[in-house]
Amino acid sequence: MRPWIVWPALAASLVLLNASLTFANVWPTAKIRWESALSVELAACVLLLVIGRRRAAGLARRVLPTLWVALVLGHYLDVTAPGLYGREFNLYWDSQHLGNVWAMLVRDVPLWITAAAVTGFVLAATAVGLAARVAWSRIAAAVAHRGPRAVVGGAAATVLALFVATLVSERMAASVRFADPVSRACLRQVRYVVAMAGPGRAAPTLGESPDLDTSLDGLQGADVLLAFIESYGAVTYDNEAIAASLAASRTDLAAAIRDAGREVVSAYLDSPTFGGSSWLAHLSLLTGVDVRDQYAYVAVMAASRDTLPKAFARKGYRSIALMPGMRQAWPEGAFYGFDVIYGRDDLDYRGPAFGWWSIPDQFTLAKLDAVELARASRPPVFAVFPTSTTHAPFGPVAPYQPDWSRMLGPDAFDPAEVERAMSDTPDLMNLSPSYAKAMAYELTTFAGYVREHAGDRLVMILIGDHQPVAAVSGKGAPHDVPIHVVASPGGVLNRLRAAGFADGLEPRRPALGSMHAVVPTLMGAFGR
Repeated sequence: MRPWIVWPALAASLVLLNASLTFANVWPTAKIRWESALSVELAACVLLLVIGRRRAAGLARRVLPTLWVALVLGHYLDVTAPGLYGREFNLYWDSQHLGNVWAMLVRDVPLWITAAAVTGFVLAATAVGLAARVAWSRIAAAVAHRGPRAVVGGAAATVLALFVATLVSERMAASVRFADPVSRACLRQVRYVVAMAGPGRAAPTLGESPDLDTSLDGLQGADVLLAFIESYGAVTYDNEAIAASLAASRTDLAAAIRDAGREVVSAYLDSPTFGGSSWLAHLSLLTGVDVRDQYAYVAVMAASRDTLPKAFARKGYRSIALMPGMRQAWPEGAFYGFDVIYGRDDLDYRGPAFGWWSIPDQFTLAKLDAVELARASRPPVFAVFPTSTTHAPFGPVAPYQPDWSRMLGPDAFDPAEVERAMSDTPDLMNLSPSYAKAMAYELTTFAGYVREHAGDRLVMILIGDHQPVAAVSGKGAPHDVPIHVVASPGGVLNRLRAAGFADGLEPRRPALGSMHAVVPTLMGAFGR
């Protein structure tokens, strides 16, 4: 390299490499923005070239470009996952669901968008690798000269010393800004893998199961429907735009409850998960054990624990699982102790496929009535129903059918309504409008269900499993989810009011506590 070009090439290379590991997320998108910060990994690699200058050329051509592609992709994932989903990516557990996510995208996202995204990813990774190779080659060539070597070596050592100082001094940390090291995120992922799959893994600490043996006399033989409303979070109240979009459907649900001679009480609970992993919330509520990660989930499943379905069955209830999203075997059903499980095939839905989960929640509720609640002579039913219509990406959403008698027939929906619904595809860059539409459908559906059962003995527990992804919930959103209990006036609701539930559909803060902790309260309210 000619002497006069060494310094400009060196400076440009250092700026490029530093920027590639210090960018931040543009919330709530997958885009990035550049930030003024320093990369400790860059300083460490530069110092490595200075110390091993005799092998600098080989490192710059073969090792560092590959390492840099991995670091850039890791940094992108580290800053983007919390911006989109509200939590960091867990390589061990989340990677196991990538196949389902890919299948959902292939099904619900136009092929050209999927192909463009894959192509863009490959091109971006290739471009990063080529740019890194050029930049590191320029730095390697520069350190071959005594002057540049002394300058960049001293600068790299200074940056490393400053980084160490920021770890021990809050004042220094406020003065010098470093990007969160990618190596630190990588070490966290390694710890996850070792802790969860390594030979020396330790069992997680789990709480004791609460006593679920309650008389249930307070229910007076009423059917109980426990609906986990997918992605139903506090954002539906906290976000003004979303709350305004749901005002009409909430008013309709309140009117349906009142007209049916029932009342409703509500509260906030702290969900064990955020933006996904609904099964953690399901297990927490159905066992009364706090389950906040997949490691604890597996540990609870491997143990002998009491569950709400088992507790209700001991008191003469028929316990039912409505699982419209279940596409394959579900061994967890045996753990919960359900008497019968209605999966996707058992529900036998033959209508239009609305979104990845296909089956509208209104159809599932109508099917419950037809196969279980319509029986002339039967025991009371305890039904658990994880909804699916409000699952990301929140559409397309089926039309609501006011005439419930049509839901199980071939003409459940008018063709024009189906066409309009299918054309209303979610905007993946702005999911909030689609989320609001899907949630309005959910509230309207439950309002209709209350009206359909106006003269029946029915208690409904409507609970959000978690907040929607951070792209909808917002930055730093809490884990709060609503719980509503709809029942006839009297003992059950009075006991819940005494426990902190508020009248109406709007919960009050602070949250009553963690989701698992409300189980004894509910079971106590169902007793005398």
